[in-house]
Amino acid sequence: MSDSEHDPISKPPRARVSDAALPEDFGPDAETAGEKLARKRDYLEGFLAEKPQGVGTGEPGGDLYEAVVAALKEIYDPEIPVNIYDLGLIYAVEVSDEAGVLVTMTLTTPHCPVAESMPGEVELRVAAVPGVRDCEVNLVWDPPWDMAKMSDEAKLELGML
Repeated sequence: MSDSEHDPISKPPRARVSDAALPEDFGPDAETAGEKLARKRDYLEGFLAEKPQGVGTGEPGGDLYEAVVAALKEIYDPEIPVNIYDLGLIYAVEVSDEAGVLVTMTLTTPHCPVAESMPGEVELRVAAVPGVRDCEVNLVWDPPWDMAKMSDEAKLELGML
């Protein structure tokens, strides 16, 4: 077959801005771009603010548990400018059904200058959280604390990342 026997292929027509549908083409109830963006933003904010469903108040994600963790994040190690939660000194937070809190924690070293006062401060701060009935602090040395227990935020604060 020669080239003259083939039908020439025509190019499809080009899209033109004037061919695009405009908001008024969709009627008086058409959503503008700004309204669509606002709707998406509202949806995203609602999604991010949503709490896990079926989580008890004393479980991770629950209101009381998260309030206790927030209180722990307000207590700073006097020698290291990082809070004790992100520092990895808090091994466990247990909230009972009766709103009693048990905090299992350690210190950076048994010879830490705040070994006498830090557990008492943790107990007072957690017991002051609204909704907490009482708090008990269990100070343990096993497993010993090491830098691997620090959160990424703590490592970043200390220039280790």
